[in-house]
Amino acid sequence: MSEPVIRMEKIIKTYYAGKPNELEILHGIDLSVSEGEFVSIVGESGSGKSTLMNIIGVLDRQTDGVYYLEGQDVGQMTDEVRSAIRNRRIGFVFQNFNLLARASALKNVMVPLMYSVERVKNQKERAMEMLSMVGMEERASHRPNELSGGQKQRVAIARAMVNDPAIILADEPTGALDSKTGHMVMDIFHRLHEEQGKTIVLITHSQELAAETQRIVTLLDGEIVNDQKGGGR
Repeated sequence: MSEPVIRMEKIIKTYYAGKPNELEILHGIDLSVSEGEFVSIVGESGSGKSTLMNIIGVLDRQTDGVYYLEGQDVGQMTDEVRSAIRNRRIGFVFQNFNLLARASALKNVMVPLMYSVERVKNQKERAMEMLSMVGMEERASHRPNELSGGQKQRVAIARAMVNDPAIILADEPTGALDSKTGHMVMDIFHRLHEEQGKTIVLITHSQELAAETQRIVTLLDGEIVNDQKGGGR
């Protein structure tokens, strides 16, 4: 068996607001995700799923425990290395899109390439290729305020994919969309998984969306209470 893409052992996250105001959000999480898996992490508000996502995405550090990303101990990395990993190895898709308001769809997709250590040649062509992949090439010159919610999310997915990341981390990616548009966005994730073999971690409170994934990890009060096979599609 090859090394999991994500391997977490006894992950604890505590927020300190001065004693006795220590608040432990995650209580010893053990989680492994294999290459090419499509996993959902589900839980109600306050279950700890956003905190867990921030650690998986190398946006935050755990208080205790060990996190290996592609076999590398994230806890031993410098901030510079962590930043490079976020840019190159993880593609983020957020509920509120996080697009630059004054930039065109094309420029938004190009942003991760501009921050890349290895300067990618033909950045514009690469970004257009990603927009085409999500059916947004004809909207390349439009700014976010000229796009619908579903179109914005497709641009965000194109941006997440532009550096060909190992992992796509999607935090409530359909939360701001109506049901029909949400299913269209999920279809794109399924295509990326099935056709490109991407590892996808979907953070959601929706049991319906989670049921479409291969595996469902349920969080409750900062602990994994269930880890079961999903229905897939």
